[in-house]
Amino acid sequence: MSRVVLVTGVSRYLACRLAGRLSADPSIDRIIGVDTAPPARADLDLLGRTEFVRADIRNPLISKVISAAEVDTVVHASVTATPHGAGGRAPMKELNVIGTMQLLAACQNSDTVQRLVVKSSTAVYGTSPRDPAIFTEDMTAKALPRSGYAKDAVEVEGYLRGFTRRRPDVSVTLLRFANFVGPYIDTPLTRYFQLPVVPTVFGFDPRLQLLHETDGIEVLRLASTSDRPGTYNVAADGVLLLSQAIRRAGRIAVPVPAPAVSFVGQAVRRSGIVDFSPEQMQFLNFGRVVSTDRLKETFGYTPQYSTEAAFESFLTGRPVTPVISSAALDAGESVLARLLRTKPAGRTTASVTSIDSSRGLRHG
Repeated sequence: MSRVVLVTGVSRYLACRLAGRLSADPSIDRIIGVDTAPPARADLDLLGRTEFVRADIRNPLISKVISAAEVDTVVHASVTATPHGAGGRAPMKELNVIGTMQLLAACQNSDTVQRLVVKSSTAVYGTSPRDPAIFTEDMTAKALPRSGYAKDAVEVEGYLRGFTRRRPDVSVTLLRFANFVGPYIDTPLTRYFQLPVVPTVFGFDPRLQLLHETDGIEVLRLASTSDRPGTYNVAADGVLLLSQAIRRAGRIAVPVPAPAVSFVGQAVRRSGIVDFSPEQMQFLNFGRVVSTDRLKETFGYTPQYSTEAAFESFLTGRPVTPVISSAALDAGESVLARLLRTKPAGRTTASVTSIDSSRGLRHG
């Protein structure tokens, strides 16, 4: 039986490398990569025998690509989290939501599609002070995302549920990925940690759960080449506090009062350095941690990198040059510790005398 896999968003980092991995699989007859723009010249060799088709999944003509090639497996990896990279928030929403609608319609009308893999995000769980310590796949957001990529991901999953009801014969795998890091991948979060001065929300130190890029690509490959239906959180074991991550990166944290966070976020986005959306800024308030038991026990994959190891790979692979060296931080902490251990007897006595005097007491 001929096997034909179609991958959307193939000009982007993850989909491009996934297509390259699939092209090395002799059991797959054809790999078709679809995107609105051709892959970068530097990525052409990575695609292997992937056949690139310049097509827009927002256009109903995508159904002709699927039917003409008799595609049996569709990997939808083109949902994007960066408005700037998509040309703005409106084009980003069209690509994410309208594009998914058209692609699902094409799959629904196809007689050959047997497997559908959709790349989503743990952002569908939202972020709020009422969140549980750990989200499982069966939980829903305590506060639904109201804008941006997170809202797009919620809508995409809603359309996917409708598709599964209409085409129960198609094996559907929904992958909710945590924030990616690694030596090569470029995301808003990796750029955030490359800022010399890192804005944080005053009074908050959220837990971060990450995922190494190689683990993400491998999970996509396994879902594309074998029947593993279901919804899965895909994240590394363990967490890092934001303060720990900033310290390890050798950056300078600048706490910003909560009312000013939106203004700081807008300034950072306008600079073009980091395409950090409002919901991603809110993520830095409360963080998010998800359960990966189903990924390990049902899907059958345990990430090779922990959150800590994935972040270290990001730091060493870039490399991210520290603004403050770890030696300087250690020295500063040592000085502070010595000061805290020292009991300033004279100052304490003066303080007590001052208090007594304020009460009108006299020392005889």
